[in-house]
Amino acid sequence: MAESPHLVAALVAMSKSSDGMSNAEVAEVFNDGSEWPTLWVIRQLTSLGLIEFKVDFFGNPARYQITEQGRTALSVITGKPLSKPPSLASVVPQPTKAPVPAPSAPQPAAPKAA
Repeated sequence: MAESPHLVAALVAMSKSSDGMSNAEVAEVFNDGSEWPTLWVIRQLTSLGLIEFKVDFFGNPARYQITEQGRTALSVITGKPLSKPPSLASVVPQPTKAPVPAPSAPQPAAPKAA
């Protein structure tokens, strides 16, 4: 597997993506204008258990995501340890200070005694 530039390129691209890659994004990695290499790569990596297919139930495209086994295989092939990409929850900025309370409404004036 390490000698296949298509398989390694797809694994590297998927390891850099925090939310996975669609078919079109995987095809852009190869940039050869044909869907056959993409289909072959997806079948190979899925059958080896290095990627998994995640379906989005809200109408967005389904995504291929690298598995822990895929991360291990890629780190062995490249010789570099891989870290997980940040999840979307950790990227969302958190408020740093408490919100300032709104000013209170003015009190009505007391009636004057005559």
